[in-house]
Amino acid sequence: MPLVWRRSPVIMTSFVVLSLVSFDATYAAWSRGHVRAAAKVVTSKCDRSKFKVILDVGHTAEARGARSARNLPEFDFNLRLAKRIEDKLKSEGFAQTSLLVTDGPARPSLFKRAAAINDSRADLALSIHHDSVPDSFLEEWEFEGARSHFSDRFNGYSVFVSHDNPKFWTSLRFARLLGRQMKAQGLQYARQYAQPLMGRYRRKLLDKKVGVYRYDQLIVLARTRVPAVLFEAGSIINRDEELAMESTERQDMIGVAVASAVKEFCGSR
Repeated sequence: MPLVWRRSPVIMTSFVVLSLVSFDATYAAWSRGHVRAAAKVVTSKCDRSKFKVILDVGHTAEARGARSARNLPEFDFNLRLAKRIEDKLKSEGFAQTSLLVTDGPARPSLFKRAAAINDSRADLALSIHHDSVPDSFLEEWEFEGARSHFSDRFNGYSVFVSHDNPKFWTSLRFARLLGRQMKAQGLQYARQYAQPLMGRYRRKLLDKKVGVYRYDQLIVLARTRVPAVLFEAGSIINRDEELAMESTERQDMIGVAVASAVKEFCGSR
């Protein structure tokens, strides 16, 4: 008995050590394989070179949208910012990003741009706009000898989605990502759309943290069959914010926000 007892710990210890070594080797091999597999999944989630983004420039050269506090047309702001965003997205590897610039009168151009987005089979459509206010909120002032209108009462960006879009939930997901990225840049959203004072312009606030609103009647959203979001980048009827929207610094901030949202959206599909 005592002899057997002395030998047993050696035998058992050797067995345990060999078992642990074998387990560690097996686990290490599994871990390496698992990490490689996980890496493949992560890198294959988003092929930026194939992800197609359409940047719809709001309004047209014939129907130029709202006028800023300094009498500049919204269309010019939209086109300039859209080009800036296009450059940023392409620099991030989204080579198939393209601008959609539509011509013609206001309402017919809306159907034209929705058809163009559908024909493009884009992965995402983002319509670029700049905000104003209802006429009842406008005040008069004179700028460079010309009679002008302004409203410094409201400011901020806003993001809109349409429940009539067949990709509503996907659109909402991107809208929230964009709102979060705008907030991360230190920018605030326009809160007036949820208030009764807006009357027929009042919209349902879907995300009170980042400024996502529901606006079902927007043709460029409701008539498209791809995820689509309308983005009011800021208020150009607000005199201070108009100057900010003209600056390259603000345009670059927005470009970073959009690119970050697109990257996360592409990677989570």
